Amino acid sequence: MEFYAETDAAGRDAAWLQQHLSLDNIPHYCAFVSEVRPRVEGGMEMASFWGVNEVRSEPIAGGVRFTLPDCPNVMSWTVTTGLDPEPDRIVIHATINRREHDPDFIESLQSFVDDWAAGLAGHEG
Repeated sequence: MEFYAETDAAGRDAAWLQQHLSLDNIPHYCAFVSEVRPRVEGGMEMASFWGVNEVRSEPIAGGVRFTLPDCPNVMSWTVTTGLDPEPDRIVIHATINRREHDPDFIESLQSFVDDWAAGLAGHEG
């Protein structure tokens, strides 16, 4: 399944996204996430409405990709800008490895990407 949200780039480019959207800053831009902290095993973990999951990030063309490798739905999301067909928009795109899911969970995923869009809109470059 796929979920989308977007907001105006307001002059921010991929380099800005890569600089500002570090793992530590996720809660600053997405209210859905309550905390990101170091894991005992190394790496980082993210606490949210869904519980606690390992979280990773990597720079990609146009922005940043985040993954939750231990999530049972193998969730990942990207935050990108400067790409066609709307280079002046920041696009948040999340995916899970299921074609169907519980309606409440689907709603929570849309809320997650919407929170990213709202957070980015509130913190313009």
